[in-house]
Amino acid sequence: MMRGPGGFSGGKVSDALVSQLDLFPTICEMLDIQAPAWLEGRSLMPLIRGAKTEINDEVFAEVNYHAAYEPKRGMRTRRWSYMRNYDERRRPVLPNCDDSLSKDVWLEFGWRNRPVPPEQLFDLVFDPEERHNLAGDPAVTNVLAEMRGRLDSWMQRTSDPILKGPVKAPPGALVNNPDGTSPKEPPVPAA
Repeated sequence: MMRGPGGFSGGKVSDALVSQLDLFPTICEMLDIQAPAWLEGRSLMPLIRGAKTEINDEVFAEVNYHAAYEPKRGMRTRRWSYMRNYDERRRPVLPNCDDSLSKDVWLEFGWRNRPVPPEQLFDLVFDPEERHNLAGDPAVTNVLAEMRGRLDSWMQRTSDPILKGPVKAPPGALVNNPDGTSPKEPPVPAA
């Protein structure tokens, strides 16, 4: 949700693929300042003005640490959502989910032992809630290969540190034990 001058009038809805990286170039354009050459993202202003219905063919996401280490990379296109886990863990990292009544119910019903697949692929047209992982489905082998390639290409282009191995936390950082249950458990110095 956004509000501001230069076309941000109420009641507009857009289903365009956007990223938080698109906010900086949007602000630059709104203020009529040259965006730095190194800046990633695209201005949202063509969407705001109604000049375009889409500004990105794909958007990317990455996580290394939240409360605990859980490295993931993902990407999304209009139709497909793809996620890759970069950790040997195959169980949820529970401290990365805030404590809540929902979490209590999930834990009661065995969430701690639910497997986390190394890859996930979802068809957003037929499965918009991302419930059925198609990564092992032979019918989408070509799609999976394309999504892997696009993610790998982005990671190379951005010199993703995970390509060199596990990502170290900054010096002095405190993290939760990934085998714990709650982010409220006492953190420890990152290894």
